[in-house]
Amino acid sequence: MNGSLPLGRIAGVPLRMHWSAPLLIVFLAFGLAGGVLPVWAPGHSQGVYDALAVVGALLLMVSLVAHEAAHALVARRAGVEVEDVTVFALGGVTRMGSATTPRSAGWIAAWGPLTSLLLGGAGLGAAALAGHVLHWTLLAALLAWTGWANVLLGGFNLIPAAPLDGGRVLQAVIWRIRGDRERAARIAARCGQVAGALMVIGGWLEILTGRVGGLWLALLGLFVLMAAAAEVRRAAVFEAVRGMRAADAMRPVVTGQDWQSVDRFLAETMPRAAGQYVVPVTDLDGRPSGVVTLPALRAVPAARQAGVRVREVAAPLDTCTLAGPDDQLTDVLDHAVTTANRPILVMADRQLLGMITAQDILGLTRKPHPPAWPPSTRRAGHSH
Repeated sequence: MNGSLPLGRIAGVPLRMHWSAPLLIVFLAFGLAGGVLPVWAPGHSQGVYDALAVVGALLLMVSLVAHEAAHALVARRAGVEVEDVTVFALGGVTRMGSATTPRSAGWIAAWGPLTSLLLGGAGLGAAALAGHVLHWTLLAALLAWTGWANVLLGGFNLIPAAPLDGGRVLQAVIWRIRGDRERAARIAARCGQVAGALMVIGGWLEILTGRVGGLWLALLGLFVLMAAAAEVRRAAVFEAVRGMRAADAMRPVVTGQDWQSVDRFLAETMPRAAGQYVVPVTDLDGRPSGVVTLPALRAVPAARQAGVRVREVAAPLDTCTLAGPDDQLTDVLDHAVTTANRPILVMADRQLLGMITAQDILGLTRKPHPPAWPPSTRRAGHSH
């Protein structure tokens, strides 16, 4: 997620905080200090309420991290690659690969809200101990608020609507029953679109009645609505390319040499690559070493272009997704991050055969792509 800062690691998984996360802390602390704590534990100074409100907001942030960490840890135990965990103003997100079975997908999704519910129960139990046994009413109020917030977080995430965790569980159940992961994903995402729209409507109705909290519900609903729409599109793409190999989708590619100067590359290679936004580059041995874009080349000042090598401005090969010609395209896309300047490079014997761009993938949802590699006997279920 753009705009995120690294905070460390949780069991080896990078933890990041989006710039919007402090807004959540301020929002929660303001509500705690101005309303909840004075009502639940009256008789204390505003300074005490303010200090404990900050503590409570931070506790809930830690709870969000624990929720996402549960997803990450269960995913790693299931053999799913986890990229990172990010906390932001509307909650948290864990970037990971796709589970290979409905069972593992369901467990990975379920453990987040289950962790929140367990933390909620622990918080409410501790609040009862602090209030009824130790008679520490202020601490009891803080723990009770934290407990109920975690219960609400866990319950909300169990709504059967993707991208919420409950939607992932629903997807896993449908996948198990129907045996079709993409169809299950589309159904769960459609439920997410409905849930998101209802949250937006509910939030605006609250705003119209003077309840400021409705803004948060509307923003959350908008996030769910947009994420669900993206998942519907993703499911459509995966259904369209089912049975295809990477070679069926790749395009011929013009390459350049990374040892050339930028000015020479612009003069000699880029005209041959007209219409090709990203150009793979090779080293002295003719092996791919990365990719470069026209904007990156032009960003080098004209006075320095003769002395700067293309390899100095090119994105290295390890930032691209690599695939073999006979790799199933759905398997490749499960691990790919295809953006305008990060294509999928199709290689065999360390030689570049072609590339697949994000535009190529979108084009496959509208019409068949002619095969660019000799047919394989391992491919089934697709014809041109």
